[in-house]
Amino acid sequence: MIFGKKIIAVLPAYNAAKTLEMTVKAIPKNVVDEIILVDDASRDNTAEISRALGLITFVHKKNLGYGGNQKTCYREAFTRGADVVVMVHPDFQYDPTFIPELVAVIPMTSGFPSAT
Repeated sequence: MIFGKKIIAVLPAYNAAKTLEMTVKAIPKNVVDEIILVDDASRDNTAEISRALGLITFVHKKNLGYGGNQKTCYREAFTRGADVVVMVHPDFQYDPTFIPELVAVIPMTSGFPSAT
């Protein structure tokens, strides 16, 4: 937790077996409290690797597409009490080592800004 805020990284996955471990190893564990992977009915062993890495793993029985996968990621993160959710693509499309910089710009000490 940073400033008492629970930070969860979510990984919307589809056939990510080849790059998943590299991605997870790059996630800063001193910033991220939990990692959730949602497997969108992959045809490889993404879910098995995710579980072996100790990730909280959910598997769609049928492919819901990227948008459907994102919805599951966010729903599960908020169900687990996330204050901040950071999406990380498990294909290493974006470098997860930048997570600290991403969350640093979120005002965490005095609450979140209102929509008004």
